[in-house]
Parts: sequence; structure tokens; C-alpha cells
Amino acid sequence: MVVAGVFCLLSTQSASVRADSAVYQTALTSTVWVLAKTGGETSSGTGVLVDSEKKLVITNFHVVGEARAAVIFFPDFKNEKADNTRKHYLDNVKTLGIRGRVLSVDRKRDLAIVELDRLPEGAAAVPIACESAGLGEDVESIGNLGTSDALWVYTSGTVRSVYKKAFRTGAGEHDFKVVETQAPINSGDSGGPVLNNKGELVAIAQAIAPNARLVSYSVDITEVKTFLASPWKPAPIPATDLLDKAELKYTSHKSGHLEVEFEDKDAGKQSVFITTEVEYFERADVRKIWTLAATLKQTPSSETMMKLLEQNSRTKLGGWMVEKNDKSKFMLLYCVKMDATASPDAVKR
Repeated sequence: MVVAGVFCLLSTQSASVRADSAVYQTALTSTVWVLAKTGGETSSGTGVLVDSEKKLVITNFHVVGEARAAVIFFPDFKNEKADNTRKHYLDNVKTLGIRGRVLSVDRKRDLAIVELDRLPEGAAAVPIACESAGLGEDVESIGNLGTSDALWVYTSGTVRSVYKKAFRTGAGEHDFKVVETQAPINSGDSGGPVLNNKGELVAIAQAIAPNARLVSYSVDITEVKTFLASPWKPAPIPATDLLDKAELKYTSHKSGHLEVEFEDKDAGKQSVFITTEVEYFERADVRKIWTLAATLKQTPSSETMMKLLEQNSRTKLGGWMVEKNDKSKFMLLYCVKMDATASPDAVKR
């Protein structure tokens, strides 16, 4: 009886291993390594193919950041086995790398859609689950963690809870339904698929809780489907690209913003500043542009303030602002908040 019991246990474990391996091997043809230039650095993450016909990959917004293009790698199979060494793909970027265009981002959900130029032979979209994962359900994920020399690394875990969560990361404020698991998510795993035991996509890996052990958050599949079905808002254009296309010469100011100098026949040289970071509310993306008109030693008089308010009421775009600097002086600024997806012509004018 004891021997039979042990045999039964071993058989169950063997079946589980085979099932996990089958899910991994199937999902491998859908999972990609994402590289994007953002903030002067190369960001590395993971993504998953969700639409073969339209060649669409889902990843996290914080993986692509302000980049509007990315290099995408699918696993390169030799004798039915994927090469998982980073060096192989970096050495063969011209043949294995696929250009991706960032179509739309949703900062609130920390999601981004990337459209690919082409798909390699054998690439297949991941099946999408009809509903959220259940509590206690086993899940599996694939990612490209930065601490390993290997790519397409397998991780498994269990769903702890599924609930709405508002929180903040380095990518900004988020508010979405999370799948909380005890599966570890590391830097580079972000954007990767979280799968149920049928191999269906139930979430997108997103972040790890910094103050808790083995608590990870993923974007629930209902949020992913809502994002895919919603009108796609164009992703904001990086400030440097915007100025380059507008043919405006600029320098990086010590404040971290970009500075453009104009020659005015009356006022002489006038500097205009543009923020490199984009402000957003819900799905509205705005960029701040301003210039310093005057620096005052004393608080502007009530008469001056009334004139500024009067001008603001007549101005269609932008308005006057008064700010106090660290030297206790008052800066009179003219500030414009423009759509961060606007064309370069809008900045030039």
C-alpha cells in the first residue's frame, strides 16, 4: 500500500511537470525580448504577441518609456530548441531583430502596444483567457530578467488575490485590477505573459512589491482586453525628436529640461524651455513649455496681477504664472501646456 501511494504521488508530479513544460513551450513562440532607447539608456523587458494578423505585441509602458521605436526578438529555434543566450541575439541583431513601432500607451494601466514590421516563421499569438485567474490558481510566466545571462526564463507561482489597486511606481501613478501572486518578478520580466494551466494569457507581469517578500503584481487580463478594444491614443513624441523634426536647435539645461534660444530684435536673446517629461491625467498627455519674462525682487503688485489675469482670460493657449525661486525672487513666466502628441509644427509655431 505504501509503495502504491508513493508511485501515485510520483506519477502526479510527473504529469504536472509535463503540463508546465507544455505551457512553456507553447507560449515561447509568443513571448519576445524588448529593447528600447529611453531617457538616453537602453531599457530591456518582455512582451507577448496578442495579434498575429496585425502583428501587435503588448508590453508595459515603463519598458518602452518615451521611446517610439523598439527592437523585438523572438526565440531563435535550432533543431526545435530555442537559443536563450543574450549574446546570440545581440551579435545577430541585424537578422534576428525586428523593428517595432509604439502605437499607443496607457500609463494608468502601465501598458503599451507595439506594432511589428514582420513576424518570424512559427510565431503565434498567445490565446487570451475569457476571465481573470482564480484565487489559489497556479500561474506560469516567461521573462527576460536582467540579472541572468539567459532569456525566456520560466517562473511559476500561485494567485494570492485579484483586486483593484491604485499605486505609484517610477513610471507614474497606476490604477488597475491587479493579479497578486507569490511568483517573483524581476527587472526585465516586466511586460511578460502570465499564463494559466491551459496556456491562456491571464495577466501581464508588471512589478514586485518593494516592502514584501514574494509579492508580485500583474495587470489583469480584463484591463488588457479593455486597452486593446479602446480607441488608441497616439503615444507622445519624445521632446528631443519633437525639436529635431521642428529643426530647432537646443541644449540640455542643468535643470534637466531642454533650452531653445531665439533672437528677438527688441529683447535680444530669449530662452524657451521644454520639459523632457510628459504630464498626464487619465489618458491626456501634456508637455509644458515656458519662458522667463522677468525676475522681480518684490511680490508683483495687485495692479500687475490683475493685468496678467486679464490677459490670461483672452489667451487661447497658455497663460502668465508667478513663481518664487530659491533666492526669494519672483519669476514672471509665460507657460503653455500643449498636447504631447502634437506634431512638430505646433512647437515650431
